Amino acid sequence: MNIYADVEQRIIKALEALQREGKLPAGLAFSGVEATPPRDPIHGDIASNAAMVLAKAAKMKPRDIADALADKMRADPDVLAVDVAGPGFLNLTFKPKFWQDAIKAIRASGDAYGRGDLGKGERVNVEYVSANPTGPMHVGHCRGAVFGDALANLLAFAGYNVTREYYINDAGAQVDVLARSAYLRYREALGENIGAIPEGLYPGDYLKPVGAVLAKKHGKALLGKPESEWLADVRTVASAMMMDAIREDLAALNIKHDVFFSELSLKHHNTDEIRDSIEDLRRRGHIYEGNLEKPKGHDVDEWEDREQTLFRSTAFGDDVDRALKKSDGSYTYFAADVAYHHNKLGRGFLNLINVFGADHVGYIKRITSAVRALSDQKATLDIKVCQLVRLLRNGEPVKMSKRAGTFVTLREVVDEVGSDPVRFMMLYRKNDASLDFDMAKVIEQSKENPVFYVQMAHARAKSVFRNIKDVFPDLTPDSPEVLNADLSKLSDPGELDLVKKLAWYPVLVAGAAEAHEPHRLAFYLYELASAVHGQWSRGNDSPHLRFIQSTDRGLTAARMALVAANAQVLSSGLGVLGVAAPDELR
Repeated sequence: MNIYADVEQRIIKALEALQREGKLPAGLAFSGVEATPPRDPIHGDIASNAAMVLAKAAKMKPRDIADALADKMRADPDVLAVDVAGPGFLNLTFKPKFWQDAIKAIRASGDAYGRGDLGKGERVNVEYVSANPTGPMHVGHCRGAVFGDALANLLAFAGYNVTREYYINDAGAQVDVLARSAYLRYREALGENIGAIPEGLYPGDYLKPVGAVLAKKHGKALLGKPESEWLADVRTVASAMMMDAIREDLAALNIKHDVFFSELSLKHHNTDEIRDSIEDLRRRGHIYEGNLEKPKGHDVDEWEDREQTLFRSTAFGDDVDRALKKSDGSYTYFAADVAYHHNKLGRGFLNLINVFGADHVGYIKRITSAVRALSDQKATLDIKVCQLVRLLRNGEPVKMSKRAGTFVTLREVVDEVGSDPVRFMMLYRKNDASLDFDMAKVIEQSKENPVFYVQMAHARAKSVFRNIKDVFPDLTPDSPEVLNADLSKLSDPGELDLVKKLAWYPVLVAGAAEAHEPHRLAFYLYELASAVHGQWSRGNDSPHLRFIQSTDRGLTAARMALVAANAQVLSSGLGVLGVAAPDELR
């Protein structure tokens, strides 16, 4: 049930009637016609841009189209008033019954309310987190993890078939550093005094359990052996244990991936997907042998003054062509990324979303160009960048973690403040804007703490259901008397404003999903919560506005229906964000 989509269809039918009457030319496209809340509620309930978007194609003045359309819309039995503003904006005011009936429709939809068919079952791959398996997750990873998970939830809610994926970077030099660091802890586990951790190795205590496992597995067998004989085995054990820890950290945030894809699997035994992806590009005419100019940026590590195997990425929007092989014949990091996305395409994904940290902005153009080339520009790749998180406590920077050595771990933050505040606050700012996360502020019980404010709105709704038992014990949110209540009794402007906000939910969900912006939902929930609290406060000041009226069972039943609809949408929206909707807060 989508009221705004319904109004759009009413407007389009009125436009079609104008065409039949010869007042509008035939052949106009109505796809740009929208119905949205007006910027200022004083102008009405719903505004439309119809005249503005049709004027050029119709070769008419917007005002003339709007005036003719207004005459048609005045005949709608649900419309109370029509106004044409400015050059041709159409403002509609609906009769109270129009909004009152919406409550029944919202409740009848149940958990399906807000769900859409925008995705039409299309498969979409959302890759997020993808932290190197070299240690516990830190608070910087946390933002991308929550953003990616909420976006995946949002897309699924909007009708997409979503696969949540984690790319394990287990084939690079950093994993070798991990192995060397773990080997040092292995020696420590066997009783050796290893002293200070050498610069360049990972200093955190989190590798001590890895050393203990290696000691138990190998005893003293690895001592004294050259690195070439122990590196691969130690690397396998260490990276596997780090991934187990990462999965546990993600589980603490209620995040689970469908696929964990290992970079090592791209080139394993007789399989070389990196080579295959390069050959695929070669067959398409996108590979050549040539020389690159020395880059001005930070790509010097993959630049060599020699003839190289190059991908013609500039043909697909990149700044420079990209090297795929080093002078020793090994592949560049970018070549592995090409192969990984080639694998995604081979699995049938043409709609790809990657969630990157702020330090990977420079990779966007090259990866996007590779996907375009490999798919003959049939696939889309949207890369969302999550900016940095500054961790504070009462406005002061939080000190480094003793366990990690150099950063504050995600698990430490979740254990201190809880999953809900972390998830909501990581989404309560657009992903490409930096974020201050104050560990003291996010557990305050005040309006200034958005997650508390939204959860409190849901808890207040539930408290109404508990308190009603003292007055009308047999009146419940799902009792026939509430489901079939006389909603014409809901005539207060605050009550009708609440319904209007509830009616916007399906449109909000679709827009947020299409834009890949889950923060829109967090903002909406705060606005809805503010309206709920506002009506609650009005009842405190004016007893006749309270949800429970001991002398008027019928009015109480109607307000119970409204409260239930609000609780339903708050619970639904919080669920999409992965945040609990508690029945009460303590």
